[in-house]
Amino acid sequence: MNLSDAPWHNPSGKPTLMLIDDQPRNARLLQAQLGSEHFSYMVAQSGEDALAQLQQRLPDLIILDFMMPGMNGQQVALSLKQDERTRTIPVIMLTALSDHGSRMQALSAGVEEFVNKPVDQTELWARVRNLLRLKFSQDRLADHNRRLADEVAERTRQLADAYRDTVYTMVRAAEYKDEDTGSHVQRISFYCLELADELGMDPQFRDRIFYASPMHDIGKIGIPDSVLLKPGAFSKEEWEMMKTHSALGAEILRHGNSPYVLMGAEIAQHHHERWDGSGYPRGLAGEAIPLPARIVMLCDQYDAMRSRRPYKPAWSHEQACQVILEGDGRTEPGHFDPEVWAAFGRIRSRFADIFEANED
Repeated sequence: MNLSDAPWHNPSGKPTLMLIDDQPRNARLLQAQLGSEHFSYMVAQSGEDALAQLQQRLPDLIILDFMMPGMNGQQVALSLKQDERTRTIPVIMLTALSDHGSRMQALSAGVEEFVNKPVDQTELWARVRNLLRLKFSQDRLADHNRRLADEVAERTRQLADAYRDTVYTMVRAAEYKDEDTGSHVQRISFYCLELADELGMDPQFRDRIFYASPMHDIGKIGIPDSVLLKPGAFSKEEWEMMKTHSALGAEILRHGNSPYVLMGAEIAQHHHERWDGSGYPRGLAGEAIPLPARIVMLCDQYDAMRSRRPYKPAWSHEQACQVILEGDGRTEPGHFDPEVWAAFGRIRSRFADIFEANED
């Protein structure tokens, strides 16, 4: 048997073998049989000692005696295979037992190979060689998969950044038409994030509504300045024209392929719909209105009440909350999704904090 030609390629140098045997002379015999030219060794005289050493250093392969006081080989193997750090380390069990039941117990604990005592040097070498070859191949594959996952994550992050840049560009364009847009859309993002969190929405939904909600009024780009910037109340015709900003916004956004833009289109189209069906542009009711739009609708109402306009003064947080939660004839609790309305009631103080931190 020629050990000079190692059949594996370990980039970190010599493979490390851990020998677990309560008899020191048995561990010395194994080292003599395998040699020190290609291996470094860790030696433990009990299962407990081995598990303690493994907290500090991990070997490439473990050779484990079956019969030991305290933790026996099967118990040690089971502990190794239940630990995420040591699960993939191959284990060779040394045993003088030849009965089928003992071997099945060891296999059920996760042992990869058996070597009978007394140990045959050629057989042991073959088992070690094959398991190390497999171990290093699996390690290379795992490293490759990790690199691929990192590359995918980075490309996904870059794509998300590009999508967000698109959102910011469109919102900045809208600011040129309406000077009140900037702070308003910032606050809408934060209101929506708080409500989505309170409603128990998943991280993906929270991320998307944070970036999509500022596009709710993007359609105002298409409204003539004479109407959009009018300081007084709208005429009936002007109001009908103003209401078209929902459809205009949806039309602007609906051809996008970004998840943010697609949610933005959904919000733009439906954020003036009401739970009781009295909203516009389609008079949708209940869950026929997409959830993101139901969330934005309440946030937009709150912020509009808090904001000063040429035709109205700014309301206090208490006044806005009273109208949303109790109604005033024009705005009623029935206009809002009951769950969104209740969530607002629970966290309304956060809305006040957001408004104050992002005031015009």
